[in-house]
Amino acid sequence: MIGKITVCRFVFCLGMICFPHLIIAQVQHPVIDFVSDTQAPLFVERIIRKINHNEKATEMIFKDIITIHPASLFLLGDVVSLSSLDSKWNKMDTYLKRCRDSAIPVYAALGNHEFMWSSDKGTQNFQLRFPMHKPTGYVEVVDSVAVVLLNSNFSKMQTEDIKQQDDWYNLAIAQLEADSAVKFIVVGCHHSPFTNSEVVSPSMQVQQKFVPAFIRSKKCVLFLSGHSHNFEQFKVQGKYFLVIGGGGGPHQPIRTKDESTPDLSPNYKPMFHYLEVKREHDSLQVISRRLKTDFSGFDDGLKFNVGN
Repeated sequence: MIGKITVCRFVFCLGMICFPHLIIAQVQHPVIDFVSDTQAPLFVERIIRKINHNEKATEMIFKDIITIHPASLFLLGDVVSLSSLDSKWNKMDTYLKRCRDSAIPVYAALGNHEFMWSSDKGTQNFQLRFPMHKPTGYVEVVDSVAVVLLNSNFSKMQTEDIKQQDDWYNLAIAQLEADSAVKFIVVGCHHSPFTNSEVVSPSMQVQQKFVPAFIRSKKCVLFLSGHSHNFEQFKVQGKYFLVIGGGGGPHQPIRTKDESTPDLSPNYKPMFHYLEVKREHDSLQVISRRLKTDFSGFDDGLKFNVGN
């Protein structure tokens, strides 16, 4: 053990002398990226929804993510259009391999498209790509930020699995609250507790099962979801909820009148986007990276900080 420590210290010191900029880059607070609904449009969606080079947008999102090189990438469900069909994974497997080759770990939560046609084959294909995934919830910690990923596909879960996730989630939040090494908690799942989409409804079960512990926790500062193919921003009981379903799925119309929950970003509606989160002292900086309408690249759109 002593020998290993000595070697590590020697390598670190040598690196400081020869490549100081590389060492500095390693100790800076890493970026954490989130994207949801990267599935290609289904045949029927190409007829009834607004399509705009969606698969090209997904490809560009992953290219931009790999260029930025985050510490971790989290996918919030509907990774591909039909998870049960091996052919639907071809392009996504290429993107995931590029992430692995760039040493970017990728984690994911189940969406509804992972259960279409054949639930068993769909979840099997999903689990093969994301072996760290647990269907009743799991947590990853990046730079003192704990990311809790949950399964919001309640209609596809057994009663005992729902209870197991409920118990695990509440215990996990309590343990993270007590862990001094964790400064912030981000909770993510596929179905949105709040959305004004005209296509999908707010998930009452997510509101009932996931939101209360998130609201009570002092460290929980950001709740992320997809399913609604939009960017939406809500603040409920002092906490931020973002819908980030802009990974490539067909855009959905949203209600601008008679909103179920007031949207804090009514004028920020990029068709394709993903999210960057990074720790800045006593807060988290949240940046929505949007694809320009002419597909010439990305820029930083909405930006704000959340904290305790």
